[in-house]
Amino acid sequence: MTRRKTPEERDREKAAALEELRTLPTEPISVRVSAAVKLTGIPRTTLYELMKSGEIEAVKIGRSTFIPYRCLRRLVG
Repeated sequence: MTRRKTPEERDREKAAALEELRTLPTEPISVRVSAAVKLTGIPRTTLYELMKSGEIEAVKIGRSTFIPYRCLRRLVG
């Protein structure tokens, strides 16, 4: 049988969980092509050409195309 946690232990666990959330990155994992155009200033057709050539990674989910944010940072940065 496990013992019940005290209110102080529960508070400490909540505080630790909140602190962990604060340290998570604020960048998105991926963005749609329309957002990538706005973020980078690269024309839509150029982005699709870069995806076709393999210079930028793209992921299709259903009818939507997503570009990993890290790929955009690497391309522009």
